[in-house]
Amino acid sequence: MATEPPDHPEEACGVFGVYAAGEPVSFSAFDGIYALQHRGQESAGIAVADRGQITVVKNLGLVSSVFDERTLASLPGDIAIAHTRYSTAGDRGWHNAQPIFKMDGAYGIAIAHNGNLTNTGELALERVDSRSGKPSDTEIIASLMVSSLTKLRPETAEGVAEATREALSVLKGAFSLVMLDGYRVIAARDPNGFRPLCLGELPGRGWVVASESPALDVIGAHLLREVEPGEIVVIDAEGIHAFPSETQIAPHLCIFEFVYFARPDAKLLGREVHGTRRKMGELLAKALPVEADMVMGVPDSGIPAAEGYALASHIPYGQGLVKNRYIGRTFINPSNKERTDAIRRKLNVLEENVAGKKLVVVDDSIVRGSTTRSIVGLLKQAGAKEVHLRISSPPYRWPCFYGIDTPNRPELIAATHQIDEIATELGADSIAYLALEDLRAAIGVEGGFCDACITGSYPEVLEEREWTTEARA
Repeated sequence: MATEPPDHPEEACGVFGVYAAGEPVSFSAFDGIYALQHRGQESAGIAVADRGQITVVKNLGLVSSVFDERTLASLPGDIAIAHTRYSTAGDRGWHNAQPIFKMDGAYGIAIAHNGNLTNTGELALERVDSRSGKPSDTEIIASLMVSSLTKLRPETAEGVAEATREALSVLKGAFSLVMLDGYRVIAARDPNGFRPLCLGELPGRGWVVASESPALDVIGAHLLREVEPGEIVVIDAEGIHAFPSETQIAPHLCIFEFVYFARPDAKLLGREVHGTRRKMGELLAKALPVEADMVMGVPDSGIPAAEGYALASHIPYGQGLVKNRYIGRTFINPSNKERTDAIRRKLNVLEENVAGKKLVVVDDSIVRGSTTRSIVGLLKQAGAKEVHLRISSPPYRWPCFYGIDTPNRPELIAATHQIDEIATELGADSIAYLALEDLRAAIGVEGGFCDACITGSYPEVLEEREWTTEARA
């Protein structure tokens, strides 16, 4: 059985760390990665430190299936990191679930990683002991960290930061890391800042780091700020120790965090994501209007932009699709009929709402086009008179090498078809995409983004273009 190819870019994972002296933190770690479940659904893990001893529990599956109250209660300790993971095809083994633990003499470290390295071929892989035969990026980072800690033998936060900077200095690509050495949480972000990472405070109790701010909210922590690109943060019994980047590089946060990946209630660069997505829809309507009877969004990610489109166009907003919220990723044979059947399991049409109507169907992105084609077919089978696709991001034309699971370029529909050809290929009456300048305007931040999947302009020279899924985080 094969996995249904996604019609959206897929995130790699979410990371979380908490230090709360004297408090059991396993339940907080659970709540944190539960809030990040959208970033990965194939494995989950928690590492807890109790008086220097690290215990790691991880398994394949959703957070709620890997952990229960009994398991969490058996993990004493007041320092923890946690991880939820989306793995690429063929890379679902337990050994790649995170956090990954590495021990060398007196030093042991657990690591949770979001991102993807681009220079694995240059790294000293012989130092990595991998049960899979091919080490993951996270195993490489763990090996480098343990080697640096063993060599420098740090006793202070400054020393730990120095050892961390030495270990990470040879890495290229994307990494937002949360690490646990038994006595402290160490957070680090690559100099480009490809993947998000934020810092929060449990008032009077401790500190938290996470991929997204909702993971702070759920445990009662207050967002302080984002971890800066290239910054290292060490959290210990004395509090937070921040060590700024020694490299001056323009930041390159993935622009699709605003389009699709982040939760709508997340705050990125001082902006709530939901509002930026509504603005994308508004600008889409102003630039690419169409006569229609109803605007609808593809659940769930297309709904905020659909609301914005309806607001700006004065076309009534309505629901045309109902999502089955209790279904996970669907494993099917990749024939057209079976792919359509899989979409029917996830989405059902509200026939009375769509029959005889000209529809504007808003979604955030299209990768291969397979899911979108099935949705257009379902709406027309239900009696929709016309289906006009409006996409709240520019055409996705280039693969990502920084931690997003996207296919090779020939599999990207916008890389091989002109816009009018895409509409024909998907069975739509028309299709239009938001322009890049309008996407940036909706976010409201000048510069500071990686948009290589749209433009093909990568922020760094890619020295390894032959990728295997085993090498990804």
